[in-house]
Amino acid sequence: MPKGRPIPRMTDSSDDTLGGRLSAARDASGLSLADVANRIGVKRENLLAWEADRSEPRPSNLIDLAGILGVSPMWLMTGVGSGPVQEAGDLPLEALKLELQRLTDAHRECGRLIEKISRQIEIYESRDERHSGRGDFDGPVMGRA
Repeated sequence: MPKGRPIPRMTDSSDDTLGGRLSAARDASGLSLADVANRIGVKRENLLAWEADRSEPRPSNLIDLAGILGVSPMWLMTGVGSGPVQEAGDLPLEALKLELQRLTDAHRECGRLIEKISRQIEIYESRDERHSGRGDFDGPVMGRA
């Protein structure tokens, strides 16, 4: 078996899924969620869902992502192929900064979802209060003839 040059690849425990590899490649590129989403023409929430493995990009988006992030489409799909390359000296600090940014983004997204659900609950509760306050009582009232 001929020896080829080693395939550059950043290894991380989170790169065992498409979402993990996508997130790792985006982090290695230094691009934000908004930057990548704008470049491929999707909502930031869609990209966030892809990175969290809640959904998957269409094949055409996968190809675009690979090109933008400088990795092979095969690496994004399977983890085999040309992945992101990082400078060894900067990896620990930069990885921590990027992870902190990802957590901050996820925290903001959770806060947004909590607010949205809270508003929906308030709407349903106010509807229930209006319906129960109407006097829509069909049964007999005691003391009346």
